[in-house]
Amino acid sequence: MTIDRNAINAKAEKESKFVKDLVGRMKTVIVGQEYLLERLVVGLLANGHILVESVPGLAKTLSIKTLADSIKAHFQRIQFTPDLLPADLIGTLVYNPKDGNFTTKKGPIFANIILADEINRAPAKVQSALLEAMQERQVTIGESTFKLPEPFLVMATQNPIEQEGTYPLPEAQLDRFIFKLTITYPKKNEEIEILNRMAHTGAKLQVDPIVGPDDIIRARAVVDEVYIDEKLKQYIVNIVFATRYPAEHNIPELKNLIELGASPRASINLIIASKAYAFIQGRGYVTPDDIKAVGYDVLRHRVIPSYEAEAEEKTSEDIIKTILDKVPIP
Repeated sequence: MTIDRNAINAKAEKESKFVKDLVGRMKTVIVGQEYLLERLVVGLLANGHILVESVPGLAKTLSIKTLADSIKAHFQRIQFTPDLLPADLIGTLVYNPKDGNFTTKKGPIFANIILADEINRAPAKVQSALLEAMQERQVTIGESTFKLPEPFLVMATQNPIEQEGTYPLPEAQLDRFIFKLTITYPKKNEEIEILNRMAHTGAKLQVDPIVGPDDIIRARAVVDEVYIDEKLKQYIVNIVFATRYPAEHNIPELKNLIELGASPRASINLIIASKAYAFIQGRGYVTPDDIKAVGYDVLRHRVIPSYEAEAEEKTSEDIIKTILDKVPIP
């Protein structure tokens, strides 16, 4: 089957025009954090979920709420705590003593955009309930199964500083997130602008929706059509295999620095995320730069450094940088 790359490119250019307006609308509320805003849109278009690690107060909640408002989506914020139960998340059956029947009470998971705040503060069974819903896009309450609304995006957050009383996500559950983002403090000029906008009582900024959920679903269909060359697929596989067998990919210095490499899900997510990133640039084809742009976010939580790496103060980002620098670009 021949692929009309020019037609795909023209289609992507046309259908992606709303992205610039969407990000611009979000920036009327959010100062700085372009990286976070862009990755939220990429994750939404890639039909994936996002884990954000940062200290408190860096506009994570405001960013995801603004995204939900901008696409006219139903938003729910769920504060994860040690006493949270799976039923508090997905819902439960409520007994009515008058007629002796059970009725279904749906939980806050039934929304388009979910903020799972401090996910590592909830016990493992609650984390598992959320991650199952993320993966299956459905939940079971009693004997009935309910589909979750589309689009469906979970942004989970965790605090890298306070570890007391937390339940760290195991690697198998981390692998369910398409991205892991690390957010840093704003620049001085950005913080001055934040003060100008927010440093007064009753400060509340809102945005009007620019697109709807149906527009996002339609855009996802175009993202699926974005062209990626077979050589770039091989490039992605080489990157992922280099996290598992670095010596075989001419990076012997990493051999003892990696405890666990990336799974096949990393390869899948790298392709999908690269397509979504190309789409928001207005292109219908993937370039090596698109793969590198999302590579850190896709691999950051999937490449686990060894004790030797920690002793040498090497992080997963250092390892990923070496791999992206050393793996030949086609």
